[in-house]
Amino acid sequence: MNRNLWLLAICQGLFLTNNVTFIAINGLVGLALAPLGWMATLPVMGYVVGGALSTGIVARTQKRFGRKTSFQLGLVVAVLSALLCCYAAYSRNFWLLVTATVVAGYYNANAQLYRFAAAELALPAFREKAVSLVMAGGLIGAIAGPNLAAGTRSLTDVPFAGAYLALAGVALLAMGLLAFVQFPPPPAQHAASGGRPLGEIMRQPVFIVAAAAGALGFGVMNLLMAATPIAMQVCGLPFSDAALVLEWHVIGMFAPGFFTGHLIKRFGTLPIMAVGLALNVTCVLVALSGVNLHQFLIALFLLGVGWNFLFTGSTTLALSAYRPEEKDKAQGALNFCVFAVLALSSLASGVLVTTQGWTLLNLGSLLPLGLTGAALAWLALQRRGRVAA
Repeated sequence: MNRNLWLLAICQGLFLTNNVTFIAINGLVGLALAPLGWMATLPVMGYVVGGALSTGIVARTQKRFGRKTSFQLGLVVAVLSALLCCYAAYSRNFWLLVTATVVAGYYNANAQLYRFAAAELALPAFREKAVSLVMAGGLIGAIAGPNLAAGTRSLTDVPFAGAYLALAGVALLAMGLLAFVQFPPPPAQHAASGGRPLGEIMRQPVFIVAAAAGALGFGVMNLLMAATPIAMQVCGLPFSDAALVLEWHVIGMFAPGFFTGHLIKRFGTLPIMAVGLALNVTCVLVALSGVNLHQFLIALFLLGVGWNFLFTGSTTLALSAYRPEEKDKAQGALNFCVFAVLALSSLASGVLVTTQGWTLLNLGSLLPLGLTGAALAWLALQRRGRVAA
């Protein structure tokens, strides 16, 4: 890894610090402020809805201003939205909190492109490893996020308001680091031609499966992760236990980044994604076996590792679906698919866990996992058919 990749990996970690802290506290703050219990995860949903609504804007700013300027704009929004969340917590204004997380979604949509930018900072032969290693930077978020949430919970008179202030500081730190990252200029043909129409790009089987696996895998992960702090509170477990579970979950999400790229290089993208799917199914089985601390912890750790294999694989798969001059619109479409599913899973998470319970929530997650398996099998058969022909 060169210096640019290391710095981008740290920025990825600071971005995940924001995400993990939001997941750890937004549902609980929402539960305390929401008019109705099922609305508790609306602030979590607002974050991903804001991301979905921002994908088109981000694609245009990336194309017009380049990677660095667009990424810095995202961090400016991160600072302002964190301060707005803090004010919403102080004023006990639930809908302002939801609005603030929608605004924060612009940062989410921007930073989701760090993994694609990583591929551009490495030689073509090392793209898989670059994507995987930059995603491994999320380990910073795994450690910092839950501990930041727990450590700043009582920093002020208002629970978790201090965590939002700390997140503003995290975004400012990321802005300073990103200033030293040198991104390559766009390809010469990028300015002259936009490449194929987006519809043509999206009709390719490889794009369909990359988008479906990335979105559904992320959606299941978000469905279970967003509900976990609420489910653990309902089961009488303290917030410190929930923070521990989230910490190990995010370690599972990003620690494999140090070797996922090697595995993809050696065994192929689809087999590694299939392993990720199997780990997610195992997570559900463990979660259904009971509601003790160790069951939450093991289930969420397996969920994290499974997500890493699926999402790193889908990102690598997507790199073969578009040309350099098509990257902005193709990546924007991929991220929109992810955010649209995340929005649905965030809402469903709060509704299901507060009205139907942890067991039915886990059983419901088997449907998108089954669809993901069907998509992977379809692409494998497509490729086998082409080889046979």
